[in-house]
Amino acid sequence: MGRIEPLPREDLPQYEPVFELVEAAMGFVPSSMPTMAKVPALFEAFASFAGTISNMGLIDRGLAQLIANVTSHSAGCRYCQAHTGAHAAAAGVDAKKVGKVWEFETSDLFDEAERAALRVARDAGLSPNAVTDAHFNDLAKHYSEEQIIQIVATIGLFGYLNRWNDTMATTLEEEPTHFASQHLSAAGWDAGKHA
Repeated sequence: MGRIEPLPREDLPQYEPVFELVEAAMGFVPSSMPTMAKVPALFEAFASFAGTISNMGLIDRGLAQLIANVTSHSAGCRYCQAHTGAHAAAAGVDAKKVGKVWEFETSDLFDEAERAALRVARDAGLSPNAVTDAHFNDLAKHYSEEQIIQIVATIGLFGYLNRWNDTMATTLEEEPTHFASQHLSAAGWDAGKHA
């Protein structure tokens, strides 16, 4: 159980349109959202920010989820690793590739463009941040400035979500738990405090 109990969905009818959009995209409403809704201004700002980044459409949705997964792995947030792994697969990334994402530097499942983006995600997820000019030089070989902005925005969004969910010990939902147990456990994933 998380450190702060989420509000019941039925107590948040004003946010039902947002929950329905999230549920249509993800198959469920993340436990973190009804917790944020205890402070309406926070929930509304988060929903707008996350929606903007998710719908920029400048990079492939599957790649965006792999970027989020690697960022979350670097930060140590198992909740977000499970979510982003499941979402990458739902966006069309082969589950085997999702399970090998931490081996992106050496696996032949990843191309050089993906490696450049995932390298930035890995090193930006560290504390302190380890991204250098060389990372951006590699990104520029494969992506436009606008695409790089979406890559970094995705990393930034998950920087917030990693800190939120790991600090709150947000309870992991059934769907991402099942995916991560099947496809990420070989790389050391377990639900930990999010079970």
